[in-house]
Amino acid sequence: MITHNTTLRMELTKVGVIIIGALAVAVGLNLFLIPADVFASGMTGVAQLFAALVPLSAGVLLFLLNIPVAVLGWVKVGKLFTFYSFLHVALTTFFLEVVPVQEISGDILLNAVFGGVISAAGAALPLRYGASAGGLDIIALVLARMNDSPVGMYFLILNGMIVVFSGLLFDWEAALYTLVAIYVTSRIIDMIHTRHVKLTAMVVTKKPEEVRKAVHANITRGITRMPAKGGYDETDKEVLMIVITRYELYSLKQVIHDQDPNAFTNIVNTADIYGSFRRDG
Repeated sequence: MITHNTTLRMELTKVGVIIIGALAVAVGLNLFLIPADVFASGMTGVAQLFAALVPLSAGVLLFLLNIPVAVLGWVKVGKLFTFYSFLHVALTTFFLEVVPVQEISGDILLNAVFGGVISAAGAALPLRYGASAGGLDIIALVLARMNDSPVGMYFLILNGMIVVFSGLLFDWEAALYTLVAIYVTSRIIDMIHTRHVKLTAMVVTKKPEEVRKAVHANITRGITRMPAKGGYDETDKEVLMIVITRYELYSLKQVIHDQDPNAFTNIVNTADIYGSFRRDG
C-alpha cells in the first residue's frame, strides 16, 4: 500500500513538474515564438491569435480561455486531473507575464524549432504525472468520450485553424513556420509521453478483484478478465485488459501500484478500436 508520506512526496513531485513545465512553455513562447510571430499549437496558439486582435496579453487570454474548459473538465473528466491541468495553465499565465518577450535569434526557423521544442517539453512533462496543459487536451478528451471518435482529429482541426488564421493575420510564410512549430511540438510530445492517444494495458495480477474495483472507482473504462497461470511459480492469476487514453495512464499506474505492487503491466500502443470505449464494455 502507498503510505501517506509516499503520497505526499508524489503530489509534491507532480506540482514541481507542473511548475517546471509551465516555465518552459513561457520561455518557449516569450523568447522564441511570440517575437517571431510564430504560433504555438492548441489553446496557447488560440490565445496568441486573440492577443493579436485585442489589447490583452497572450498569458491573460490563455487563462480566460481555460476557465470554461476547466469547468467542463471538472464535470466530465475528473477533479484531480482538471485541478492540476488548470494549475499548469495558471502558472503558465504567471510566467508569461514575468518572463520578458525578447528576441534571442532573428532566424524565424530557429525560433519555430526551438520554441516548439521547449514549449512542447513544458506541455508533455505534466502528462507523465497525470496532468496536462489544459485547453484542447480536456476538450478533445471530453469529445472523444462522448462519441468515441479519434482525439487526434480535434487536435488536427484546431491546429489547422491556427495555421490558416496565422497566415491571414500576418503572412503565409509565418503560417508555414507555424506549421513547423506545431510539427516539432507534436514530435517532442510523442518522445516524452506517448505517440498513441489510446493504449491497451495488460495487467497480470493475483488480486484481480481489488484491481478491478479500484480501476472502476477511478477510471471510466471497461475491463476484460482472462484466467492465467504463472509460468514460473504456476500460481493462478488473471490478466485484466483495459483500453485507456494516454491521459489516464498515470492514474492507472497509481491504482495498480496501490492495489497490487507486484502486478506485471504491459502497455501496448493501440492504433484503433471498434465497439464501446466506455465503462459498460
